[in-house]
Amino acid sequence: MSRWTSGEREAPEPLEGNVVATVVGGTVIWFTLFLVQLPFYGWFADHGRTWWLWTCLAGGVLGLYGIWFVRRREAGLRRERLARESGTDTAPDGPAASG
Repeated sequence: MSRWTSGEREAPEPLEGNVVATVVGGTVIWFTLFLVQLPFYGWFADHGRTWWLWTCLAGGVLGLYGIWFVRRREAGLRRERLARESGTDTAPDGPAASG
């Protein structure tokens, strides 16, 4: 195990895919699961399983935040790439520029 954690091996580059589509797809799945289970609320309540519904709703709501987050990330990466390609440093720096 030490050969994996000793720093002798170089870490692979992170995979970059269509993150926005992945998060949107996951969010749609969570909301769909919530809506499909909603008509069976009485059964879930009788069996003490209403947390299944609320878990799906929470996943959908957190997915909405995730969509907002990854879209901002993609826009920032795009701005940085365009600034690098144009040869100008127009990308804002520091925490004040994030607003």
